Amino acid sequence: MSIRWKSALALGALGLSLGASVAPLAMAQSATPGATLCTKIPVPCNAVIAHRGASYQAPESTRPAYLLARDLGADYLELDLQRTRDGKLVAFHDNTLGRNTNVAEVFPERADAPISAFTLAELKQLDAGSWFNAHYPERARDAYAGLEILTLDEVIDIAEGGANHPGLYIETKVPEQFPGIERDLRDKLTARGWLGEGAGAWAPASGEAVKVADGKGRVVLQTFSKASLAALEETMPQVPRVLLLWLGEGGIDAAPSEPQGEHESDADYYARQQVASPAAYQAWLDVAKAHGAIGVGPSTVQHDHDGPFSSQFSYMELAAPWMVSLAHDDGLLVHVYTVDEPADFARYRDNGVDGFFTNRPAALLEFLGRPVGDQGAILTREGF
Repeated sequence: MSIRWKSALALGALGLSLGASVAPLAMAQSATPGATLCTKIPVPCNAVIAHRGASYQAPESTRPAYLLARDLGADYLELDLQRTRDGKLVAFHDNTLGRNTNVAEVFPERADAPISAFTLAELKQLDAGSWFNAHYPERARDAYAGLEILTLDEVIDIAEGGANHPGLYIETKVPEQFPGIERDLRDKLTARGWLGEGAGAWAPASGEAVKVADGKGRVVLQTFSKASLAALEETMPQVPRVLLLWLGEGGIDAAPSEPQGEHESDADYYARQQVASPAAYQAWLDVAKAHGAIGVGPSTVQHDHDGPFSSQFSYMELAAPWMVSLAHDDGLLVHVYTVDEPADFARYRDNGVDGFFTNRPAALLEFLGRPVGDQGAILTREGF
């Protein structure tokens, strides 16, 4: 066992038992390696990854969300990839359609069916925007009503338009439901000029515009699945890949924990979960390295906020300083999900992370001191 590994184990054990009390030491160890590492990999330092687009300000994974993220200056447009019954690739997060479409009205007999049960023509009949207006009236816009589910082609069209050239950060979602989706993705990206000979041959962005799509890191592939990570390595070995990290079933082993009474919220329960051991965390870093990944995407514990997903999702702390340090020591970037508040941007930047998935790219760009446009003006200009 190396000295580095012994030290990491000791630091991890302290972090598991003492929490924040070891943060200053780990912070000092991880901040510098992270800042150095991201200059050696063709992915931007402090990467701004627009999670399902600018999904705080517009309905997730829809045209206005991606247009806004692009025009604000996000480095990447992030999307979840699924496949329809007739073989079309679409950008949609949930396995089913009930949370953010009117599927129960249009196809009541299939309201709980997965995306794979629908043709693209059927999905295009759904309203993927009105739910947002109902849930977030302070950010509602009349033009959000009737928004369509987007194909991968349509997201690529958005990325290629405008003065900024953001990259694409694509997750293979529930890949076990879509055998061969990695090959389908390769073929589509190649056909669209994002992979292979002549990739990125469009006119380079000028001035201070975002230029991620003009470089070698124009596409980043992400997955929670070990099998899909291996398939992505086989089909697109030259494309940067990130292994997403989760705690519990299907992910990193968790320490034993029981709910603290019937009144404990899911958010509080998940927030206090801990990894079983530093070795359990390291095991997933080893998987990432074994399949040539450039980084990992760990979950984070967030401050309370009114973001669009706060009521549905709760995350565990997988980006503590000692965890970031382990990843950096293994040459892996750390892109954390999903961070929306300035206090959390600061906390995880101090932990040494290299980039952020965020629903609020405007807030992150402002925090990083990068130019930020007027969101309302951008949406109006784009017809929303």
